Amino acid sequence: MSNALRIMHGAFGRVALLDMDRSLVRHAHPHCHVLIKADGADTQFAVGDNLVQLTDQQAVLINAWEPHAYVHYKERPRTIILALYIEPDWLKTFRPNWAASGASGFFEKPAGEVSPRIRRLSMDLATIMLADPGAGTEQEQLLSDLMISVIERFTPWRTVARRLADVDRNRDRFDWRIRRAVNLIRIAPQAAHDVDSLAKEAGLSRAHFYRLFERSTRMTPHVYLNLLRMELAVKSVVHTDNSLAAVSDTLGFSAPGHFTRFFRDHAGVTPSEFRQVARMGSPIGA
Repeated sequence: MSNALRIMHGAFGRVALLDMDRSLVRHAHPHCHVLIKADGADTQFAVGDNLVQLTDQQAVLINAWEPHAYVHYKERPRTIILALYIEPDWLKTFRPNWAASGASGFFEKPAGEVSPRIRRLSMDLATIMLADPGAGTEQEQLLSDLMISVIERFTPWRTVARRLADVDRNRDRFDWRIRRAVNLIRIAPQAAHDVDSLAKEAGLSRAHFYRLFERSTRMTPHVYLNLLRMELAVKSVVHTDNSLAAVSDTLGFSAPGHFTRFFRDHAGVTPSEFRQVARMGSPIGA
């Protein structure tokens, strides 16, 4: 079974050190997402339509809102992964145009060769997370240095302001009927939305709605809904003292067991373990 070794969270988003031996379902995040191998066997992620290797020499780079899945083969040993989920608003405190990390195309490729500096910083961060979970200042400084190195190495950050204009133009081409459905999901992600009801609200056939939704958002309605529910779940698990049964009910799950399975399939660990590990150290930069 996969384990969360450490989780740090704050204004930057969250960083998880995960000991993984099971696959994760196809999902997405509203974050700039970087995966670095800390120890164990080489492994792989499905990013979009590509199967990308995660090794000592190569990081996996996932844009915000980009569907991906962890692919673990049962015959392979475990892998310890340093997973970064970074908030665009935090990155723009370093450079205003790094707010583009919240849009598609920030990373041009789904993987990149790790530099010696990135390797050293990521290993230092993993080490201090394990050895001293309460060392918030040191952890955030290492994370800052690591993300600056990642962005400078793997993104066209000097021209990203121009790329933001492309993002705005793409948003203008977002089908208005799909925008209406997206707004319904955003308003109440805990509701029991299904493709048929959303298609009806949009005035489209089920098949046409599905095609337009995936063309507009680059993910299926199911993956998009689960993205929002998972972010709400993480916030509730980490930042409130509500019982997991209450969180499950609030998010619209018919039983706590269904919520636990949903959370584990997306995060690799149960919500109770996630809460316990996330609270080992104090929130950083919150």
